[in-house]
Amino acid sequence: MLHLNHHFHAHLHKLRAHMMHRHGGGFWSSGGRPEWDGGDGADGFGSDDGWRRGRKFSAEDLQLLLLSLLEEKPSHGYELIKALETRTGGFYKPSPGVVYPALTFLEDLGYASVDAEGNKKLYRITETGVAYLETHRERVALMVGKLRHVAKKMDWMRRAMTGMPQQDPEQGGWLPEFVEARMRLKRALALATDAAPDEQRRIIAILDRAAREIENKG
Repeated sequence: MLHLNHHFHAHLHKLRAHMMHRHGGGFWSSGGRPEWDGGDGADGFGSDDGWRRGRKFSAEDLQLLLLSLLEEKPSHGYELIKALETRTGGFYKPSPGVVYPALTFLEDLGYASVDAEGNKKLYRITETGVAYLETHRERVALMVGKLRHVAKKMDWMRRAMTGMPQQDPEQGGWLPEFVEARMRLKRALALATDAAPDEQRRIIAILDRAAREIENKG
C-alpha cells in the first residue's frame, strides 16, 4: 500500500497545534482529529469525501493513475511523478522507488511499452493498456477528484487559520455560499439521523435528484 504525501500529514499536525493555541480547540474535535476527518469541518467538507488521514493508495490505484497519464502522452518516469503532483494540487507526489516498480509491472502486464533513450526510458500506453483503463475511467476520475479536493481543503484551512484571504473563486477557490451550502446539508443530515423510514426515503429521493443534477452539470 502506498502512503499519500507525508508532508500533508505533518502539516496537519502543525495546523492542529496552531489552532489549539489560537482557538482553544476551534475547528478541531475533542477527540484530537481534524474535523474534516469525521465531522462537519469548518469548511463544510467533512468525512463524506472518503479520504481520511492514513488513507493509502493500493498498487492498482497508482497503476491506473500512471496509465491515465501515459494515455495523454508518452512520458519518462520523472515526468509522471511531476504530473501526478501537479494534477493533485501538490497533495500526492509518489517517490521514484514506488513509481518505477509500478511502471515495470505495467510493462510486464503488457499495459505499457518502453523505449530506451540513452540511460532514460520513455513509457507508452499500449492498446491493451487503453482497454484496461477504459474499464476504470470512473475510478480514475474519482481518485484524482478526491485528491485535488483534499489538497484544496488543506489550502482553505491554512488560509482560514492564518487570516489569509481565501483564493478567488475565479482562480479555482470556493465561493463562501458554496461552503455554507455544504455545511447546511451536513447539518440537515445530522439532524435527520433518527428519521423514520418514510422520511429517510424522502431524503434519499432529494439527494439522488441533487446528485444527478450536479453530475450532469445542472
